[in-house]
Amino acid sequence: MWRKVKYALLAGIVVALLAFHAPGDNYFEIARNLDIFATLFKEVNAYYVDEVDPGKLIRKGIEGMLESLDPYTDYIAEDELEGFRITTTGQYAGIGALIGNVNNKTVITHPYKNFPAYKAGLRVGDEILAVDGQSVAGKTTSEISNMLRGPLKSEVEIRVKRYGQSENLTFKIKRERIVISNLAYAGIIAPGIGYIRLDDFTPGAGKEVAQAVADLKQQGAQRLIIDLRDNPGGMLYEAVNIVNLFIPKGKEVVSTKGKMADWNRTYTTLNHPLDTQIPLAVLINENSASAAEIVAGALQDYDRAVLIGQKTFGKGLVQTTRPLSYNAQLKVTTARYYIPSGRCIQELDYAHRNADGTVNKFADSLRREFRTSRGRIVFDGGGLKPDIETENAQDIPVLAALVNSGMLFEYASKFTNENPGLRTSAPFELSDNEYARFVSWIKERKFSYTTTIEQQIKEFREAAKSEQYFAEIERELNALSSRVEANKANDFIRFKREVKNLLEQQIAFHYNLFDGQVPVSLRSDKEVEKAKDILSDLKKYQALLSPQ
Repeated sequence: MWRKVKYALLAGIVVALLAFHAPGDNYFEIARNLDIFATLFKEVNAYYVDEVDPGKLIRKGIEGMLESLDPYTDYIAEDELEGFRITTTGQYAGIGALIGNVNNKTVITHPYKNFPAYKAGLRVGDEILAVDGQSVAGKTTSEISNMLRGPLKSEVEIRVKRYGQSENLTFKIKRERIVISNLAYAGIIAPGIGYIRLDDFTPGAGKEVAQAVADLKQQGAQRLIIDLRDNPGGMLYEAVNIVNLFIPKGKEVVSTKGKMADWNRTYTTLNHPLDTQIPLAVLINENSASAAEIVAGALQDYDRAVLIGQKTFGKGLVQTTRPLSYNAQLKVTTARYYIPSGRCIQELDYAHRNADGTVNKFADSLRREFRTSRGRIVFDGGGLKPDIETENAQDIPVLAALVNSGMLFEYASKFTNENPGLRTSAPFELSDNEYARFVSWIKERKFSYTTTIEQQIKEFREAAKSEQYFAEIERELNALSSRVEANKANDFIRFKREVKNLLEQQIAFHYNLFDGQVPVSLRSDKEVEKAKDILSDLKKYQALLSPQ
């Protein structure tokens, strides 16, 4: 029986491979290795000393195989499809709220504006206790999210605990079709300067940006900042639609080239542009990837925008979803993309891994020179280099520790519930007295963190003990540790401006979501300030877009 099943399986796979491979490919090698895999699985399943779970065993094998390719090629099982669709389309049926785990409590972290949770009165920081009468204690955020989603127009009951209130609150909410906006914020941030923060490239992104640009121009915007920092990308055609807003119809935006001719395509602008003259600044950083790089790269190649920030991630690979048996899916890298100058900005060379499995960046010596429309020199193989490069934000351990600990979020929940009257349209600002109360609260909670140098001292101490040098240097190490600890005690004074700004952003988000948070974050945003400076001086702006 096993033999018949095995060879039927192999025959089906080989036939499928024949449909996609040209004559001359290694049919025998494919069949031989599939045969080995099938018989190996049979033997392990039959003879391994303990019982094995066939599904888990095969899943591990699939993951190991795909891991040797690139991090974007992925197997999606049937029970993971819903989450995958939500990620790629931004649409689902539910209450319209993000949830997360903060200090072992499942809380509302973002009730999307004008969706059921928001309209019902759920707030950032509300702790979820039960869904439809079933306690959520011990459940993961993924399990609770599944409980909150359900059929369109169905009702769900949610019981929450709100900071400072003795009685729990119960909300009955009718589920709706949720379409998450790609735009976090759009507004006028200086006389004549509009600002758009784009967080995703799910369906509709192009229309959302077009509407935002039109609205900002109506409000008096004569120059525009598009913020693509920390944008991981998404739908390629939405990137094309956004570029189309600023360059003429019929222009190439991106081309893709793969092993199969079917994946060799050129994407051009199909519509008349919205504005080909408005001065543009695009903000990028090391987390701007994929579709975000297509937008920024195409606008740079056409000398249509000044890029400001840090070098981008360097993802020049295109993924396509293919159907598998039993409603599973394979997200597989099928091509590389090339922006109008002809360059591919893929940074890591997954095709040539080291013996230990690590991946190298493309060597600088292999990077090739290309030209923009006006003749500026640009390079491939390593992300997009901005026209104006700014330094990365300083890595301050106390800031990362505060965010990761959930302390900022928890204090913001406390503050906003104790001060409901401060909800305002003006950018929120924390007084020095309130900051001092926050520091006292943090210390009462025995907040602690380990700096990089403390970790290094610990490792050095252990190495010294193992190599029997510790006795000679113990005094110096103890003195160094004491000095670091003393410096840490002053971190809330030394980094007051940075900590205060992060706390202000979190409180503003609790009050008014992104409409509250973004104006606060812009007060200390060096890239935005640089963009405003460049856009306010058109001679400087044009000089940056001309060959040197």
